[in-house]
Amino acid sequence: MPEDHFAGEVAARYDATLGSMGAPEVLGPTVDVLRELAGDGAALELAIGTGRVALPLAASGVPVTGIDLSPAMVEQLRSKPGGDAIDVTIGDITDTQVDGAFRLVYLVYNTIGNLETQERQVACFANAAAHLEPGGSFVIEVGVPDLRRLVPGQDAVVFAHAPGYVGYDRYVDLVGQRAVSHHFVADGSGAREVRTPFRYVWPSELDLMARLAGLTLHHRWAGWDRSPFTGESRSHVSVWRRAASGLG
Repeated sequence: MPEDHFAGEVAARYDATLGSMGAPEVLGPTVDVLRELAGDGAALELAIGTGRVALPLAASGVPVTGIDLSPAMVEQLRSKPGGDAIDVTIGDITDTQVDGAFRLVYLVYNTIGNLETQERQVACFANAAAHLEPGGSFVIEVGVPDLRRLVPGQDAVVFAHAPGYVGYDRYVDLVGQRAVSHHFVADGSGAREVRTPFRYVWPSELDLMARLAGLTLHHRWAGWDRSPFTGESRSHVSVWRRAASGLG
C-alpha cells in the first residue's frame, strides 16, 4: 500500500487549510459541472478525502461513492452531516474496485499528482475507465506545471502566501517530473511544515493516458466556470469520455 501523506494531524487540519477551495464561489461551479455530467446516474470520487466536493454533490441529488487511501481523511468525512450516507472504500485509487458502473468518475484538486510515477497515473486512468458506464465521463482538475516561473539556477516557486501560511513547490527531478509541495503554517499552536511529494503532468500526457484507457477528450476548461483553456492557463478541468455502446 502506498504511503498515506494525509494521516493524523494533516487530516485533522485539512479543511482549515483549504482557503478559497472550500468557499461557496468555488464549490458552487464545481458541483454544477459534476452534477450536469452525472445526469441521472451515479458518481465515483477517487480520493474522496474529507468530502469537500462529495457532500454538496450528494446533497444536490447525485448518488456518490468514494475511494480513499487515508482512513483519517475518511473519518473527517464521517463526522460531517451526510457523511455516513456515502459509501467509501479504503484503498489505492489505481487499483481498488467498487461495485457498480458510474456515469461520472472524478478526481479533483491536483490529486492525480499524488500518484508519484507515470505508471501509477496510467493505472488510475485505467481504473477510472473500468468503473465507467458506456458514455460516462472521467474528470480531472489539476494545475499546469509552473516551470516557466522558475528563475534560472533556482528550483522552487511560491504558489501561495497569506497571513500564517506560505506554500511553495520545489522541483526535485525535472526528468522524472517529480516535485515536493511545502506548506508552512503558523497559528496559535506554533509553526509547522507539511511536505507532499507529487508528480506533475502535462495536459497532453494526460490525454495519452486517457487514450490508453479507451477514453477521448471531450472538454478542457481553465476552471470550473468553463472559461477557455489557453497557453496562459494555470490549471485545467478536463473531461474524457468512454465511448457509448456500439461506437467503438
